[in-house]
Amino acid sequence: MDKIRIENLEIFAKHGVFPEENFLGQKFVLSAVLHTDTRKAGLTDELSYSVHYGEVSHLIKKVVEENTWKLLETVAEATAKAILLSYPMVSQVDLTIKKPWAPIGLPLDTVSVEISRGWHTVYLSAGSNLGERRQFLRAAVRLLQECSEIRNLKVSKLMETAPYGYTEQPAFLNGAIELETLFTPQELLVVIHKIEAELGRERVIHWGPRTIDLEIVFYDDEIVAESELIIPHIDMQNRLFVLEPLYMLCPGKVHPVLHKTVAQLRQELISKTQNKWSNE
Repeated sequence: MDKIRIENLEIFAKHGVFPEENFLGQKFVLSAVLHTDTRKAGLTDELSYSVHYGEVSHLIKKVVEENTWKLLETVAEATAKAILLSYPMVSQVDLTIKKPWAPIGLPLDTVSVEISRGWHTVYLSAGSNLGERRQFLRAAVRLLQECSEIRNLKVSKLMETAPYGYTEQPAFLNGAIELETLFTPQELLVVIHKIEAELGRERVIHWGPRTIDLEIVFYDDEIVAESELIIPHIDMQNRLFVLEPLYMLCPGKVHPVLHKTVAQLRQELISKTQNKWSNE
């Protein structure tokens, strides 16, 4: 990915843990690396195909000057988020904020915080088997779209499937959702749990009926293994109701653990199921 660099932008602002820092203020120095595709701009000499670094510099100045925070980390997060939300062509921003002569009672040139933030591609599995199933799925998509940290949603066609695991329940309507997000995997999990709760999901029976079920299947190519979150979805290769909608959106997506595409996993599961039926 191409990069546009803004180096050592000096801004007078009022950030710090001490009251006098919030009152008197001091100089801060910011640098930003904007990850964006400059190819078309370079070939056409048209600024509209690139990111206006002058405008970005003024946005940084506005965010840093017009707010007061205790921590450099907060200044960095707010500035990076503002850039990413304001400039869709920027896929990632690397930001460094320096605070010269920080008041720590010792000789010090500067202290700095560096962060890298960007948009991540995520695939969700979505299902419902209670009430107005299609309406619940549409409502979940709408609530995702209302999050400023989520963009570019695509939704697969919906398919009706038999229940998995606990079978004494109504049939499911299943689909898949592709999106880009600024949330971390853990933050996104909190968001989708809030959406499920808002739409009346109750976790009573494992694999039991639910108004809405949202699962993170892929998050970029990351592998997450935590007590509350496993990515890629731990059993997706055995669930056609996950693979079939995913196949509609990303047939060539490679599973980072199994090293097979969604299309390959889907075909293997179909073949396995057909062989099972033929042997019975």
